[in-house]
Amino acid sequence: MITVSNLAIQFGKRVLYKDVNIKFTNGNIYGVIGANGAGKSTLLKAISGELEPSKGTIEMGMGERLSVLSQDHFQYDDKTVLDTVLMGHTVLWDIMKERDALYCKEDFNDDDGIRVAELEEKFAELGGYTAESDAANLLSGLGVKEKKHQMLMGDLSGKEKVRVMLAKALFGNPDNLLLDEPTNDLDLDTVQWLEQYLSEFEHTVLVVSHDRHFLDSVCTHTVDIDFGKVTMFAGNYSFWYESSQLALRQAQNQKAKAEEKKKELEEFIRRFSANVAKSKQTTSRKKMLEKLNIADIQPSTRKYPGIIFQMEREAGNQILEVEGLKAVSDDGTVLFDNVSFQVQKGDKLVFLSRDPRAMTALFEIINGNREPQAGTFNWGVTITTAYLPLDNTAFFQSEKNLVDWLGQFGEGNEVFFKGYLGRMLFSGEEVLKKVNVLSGGEKMRCMIARMQLKNANCLILDTPTNHLDLESIQAFNNNLKLFKGNILFASHDHEFIETVSNRIIELTPNGIIDKMMEYDEYISSDAIRALKDKLYGTEE
Repeated sequence: MITVSNLAIQFGKRVLYKDVNIKFTNGNIYGVIGANGAGKSTLLKAISGELEPSKGTIEMGMGERLSVLSQDHFQYDDKTVLDTVLMGHTVLWDIMKERDALYCKEDFNDDDGIRVAELEEKFAELGGYTAESDAANLLSGLGVKEKKHQMLMGDLSGKEKVRVMLAKALFGNPDNLLLDEPTNDLDLDTVQWLEQYLSEFEHTVLVVSHDRHFLDSVCTHTVDIDFGKVTMFAGNYSFWYESSQLALRQAQNQKAKAEEKKKELEEFIRRFSANVAKSKQTTSRKKMLEKLNIADIQPSTRKYPGIIFQMEREAGNQILEVEGLKAVSDDGTVLFDNVSFQVQKGDKLVFLSRDPRAMTALFEIINGNREPQAGTFNWGVTITTAYLPLDNTAFFQSEKNLVDWLGQFGEGNEVFFKGYLGRMLFSGEEVLKKVNVLSGGEKMRCMIARMQLKNANCLILDTPTNHLDLESIQAFNNNLKLFKGNILFASHDHEFIETVSNRIIELTPNGIIDKMMEYDEYISSDAIRALKDKLYGTEE
């Protein structure tokens, strides 16, 4: 349990929030949401003790242990992977080190013997005798293979380090757990494992994430940072989003009577509660809406970009034909081979692979930016494409301001381009910023504006939610569901895949899996799993 009392955080004259009084209780998982800069990560830092609040206190239950997902991936480079995870339980680790040091003493005396006996008792109480196997199981669940458990952290890739740091945070069943963007750099299978792990976690969790499906799957409550306040209410992210949108529509409808608004809200809660009760999500077993007050539902101050893709012309019947494509990485790894498929009119096709480089290679090939090792592709004569690449660095090595930069990709006057930038939440003097100083999220919004100028009938999107905030992801997702043309995309956002795609192609070194089915069905199918293992060469 974590109790926050009269908390205030201020940087200079800027007050993030004040008078925060919240209790985070055992058995619940709290999703912390808010616009960029609202103070989500700052709240977690204050609770962990990394940041001193301007005012107020933060207390945990007597004897409770707090664990935090570290963002410093270089801190343990001289430690083995397994030891790094064990260090997550600081009390147990200290006991292990002291015990081992005493056993190594050449002049071991009676006092040492008494101390060792005390340490052995505490060691056993804390599960020390199964600690290494527990840590190894955590690592394996997170995709870190056993052969790497004795390697030094410094010898791991960045993505492998992320998994080890997550295992370190989870190790030892902490009483209070703080997770800041835990799904970053995790593949979809590992995210699914983490969702299941947290669904069985019986203590207190606070999590910041841009992954909507993850928040929906694990969270029992939402902590919204808005209006300079920190407000908690029952329900997951989707409930917060849909209810805040409903409240906004009601606020804009001045003619509706108060009683009509109340009935509409009550019906919304009943409908949402019924859907939750039917789902298999962890939120259903924790009855997340049982204490909801209608007064809690309020419009949000969030701003959503105006992402609207329109087609200049409708596509003909021939979209894209791919025959026998093969791609090999610079290190000699076969990313995919013998890839043949036809894109049909109306296909919204998600590409998957255990190696994310495969999707990028395919998109670069069909956009003419990379030569395949074998095979051909042919676009239909009516097809116009707009491509959102994974790496947009080359586009922003310029001293141009946003208006001039966007003007390179279309025809129109300054007002015309400012309109597109305004829809992407660039206003006033912001449009005169130089593009080489933009943040990752700002660059992505510029790239989306560039795509909209093309009025293409086929969108190619390589991991489109990278660097975007929840508001931009939601707006992007909403428009793609309505887009009438074709979409070819890769994503690690479960909700994005499930709600946009109607067809799945998985790229492997030995061919493809091509299915017209929902993503949730695809990932839960034992037959698909067996086929994947065969094509990847990982059959037992």
